[in-house]
Amino acid sequence: MSTTFSISRAALVFTAVGALALTGCGGDGDGKKKTGGGSGKGTDSAPTVSLPKLDGEDVSVAAVWTGPEQENFTKVLDEFEKRTGANVTFVPAQDPIINFLGTKIAGQQPPDVAMIPQVGAVQQAAAKKWAKPVGAEAKAQLDKNYAKVWQELGAVDGTQYGVYFKAANKSLIWYNAAAFDNAGASEPKSWKDFLTTAETISASGVTPVSVGGADGWTLTDWFENIYLSQAGPEKYDQLAKHEIPWTDPSVKDALTTLAELFGRPELIAGGADGALQTEFPASVTQTFTGGDQPKGAMVFEGDFVSINIAQTEAKIGTDAKVFPFPAVGADSPVVTGGDAAVALKETKGAQALLTWLASADAAKIWAGAGGFISPNKSLDLKAYPNDVQRTMAQALIDAGDDVRFDMSDQAPQSFGGTPGKGEWKILQDFLKNPKDIAGTQKQLESEAAKAYKS
Repeated sequence: MSTTFSISRAALVFTAVGALALTGCGGDGDGKKKTGGGSGKGTDSAPTVSLPKLDGEDVSVAAVWTGPEQENFTKVLDEFEKRTGANVTFVPAQDPIINFLGTKIAGQQPPDVAMIPQVGAVQQAAAKKWAKPVGAEAKAQLDKNYAKVWQELGAVDGTQYGVYFKAANKSLIWYNAAAFDNAGASEPKSWKDFLTTAETISASGVTPVSVGGADGWTLTDWFENIYLSQAGPEKYDQLAKHEIPWTDPSVKDALTTLAELFGRPELIAGGADGALQTEFPASVTQTFTGGDQPKGAMVFEGDFVSINIAQTEAKIGTDAKVFPFPAVGADSPVVTGGDAAVALKETKGAQALLTWLASADAAKIWAGAGGFISPNKSLDLKAYPNDVQRTMAQALIDAGDDVRFDMSDQAPQSFGGTPGKGEWKILQDFLKNPKDIAGTQKQLESEAAKAYKS
């Protein structure tokens, strides 16, 4: 089976044409309650899902999450333990998770369930016959709670393997409000305005953009947002499936646009060298420390940035604000990703956990903790802790089946999801030398051609 997969509808990107009017969306009480408002946490209610008794049964779950994400996911697992009597163990995994799982399976110690963050990796797990089909109870929860596209994302050749528990809106620019105010800067709508805003902030004595270039996936997100907005959804689908080569003129255009930022190291915190030594969490925290003199005034990434902001003293909606990724073409893009739960053992506990993660009850727990968006359309939006989170979640649900997925997460993992290799490494090299557009395209095409072959 080819590692190239044909779920073009699975690529989740939806244009934001007003869907994310996030400007000024702050904490509760700011008057922008598009989703029904409420105090935020929601009230306790009767369980919406029936789970089996698993007294004493051991269930292990592998995921790459660390820090606050691991802590919040553990709360979800704790409630599963409470409701079933199972003993759940969290197994810390490393990227790329397919390699980690391969080692565990070779040693005959696979976890019961793995949280897989790339569509391509779900495809690989199914192709290797590691993944076990979703059972009837979990499938019923999916049918009840999920748009068709989210079910298709976790399916391979018509068989359901994955339950998408966590989604992400990966098209947001978060900014230090004090730094903006100090510079007299305003939220830009277009890429041209974004660069002008960056120059305005730079003139005030603050470096405008913080880039977590040590984590190559952040650079793929920069490219994908520009490419989607500039080239359009049809081209995006074609490139995601490698139906057009990376030497296509549309890729040249997107890299040229990205070089308008990457080619100006004075606009990037620490310059290119500093960015390549900055991991994603630090790219966020350095934006929201130092008052109106942070190391960087803006940081690009998804809704999950709020987890890292919470590790600073900045308050979302007042100190930390957000606007949609600026439009390069006609519309601002919105790229999304997600994490799917996949059973690797034929156990009652594994299937029960998939059923639990497909329920609104499980989603509600992490939603209340923040830094999380669920594709579960049955989740009461009051569960989210503030209007920023509610607005982003509403946009995802409202998109329904009219969505696309993160491009690099659709690719074979060797190209789109491996640290130090493939697209991640090539775009890190591009950040260092953004003048070499033709060379970057040639390298991308060479690596993609190898990865996508049957």
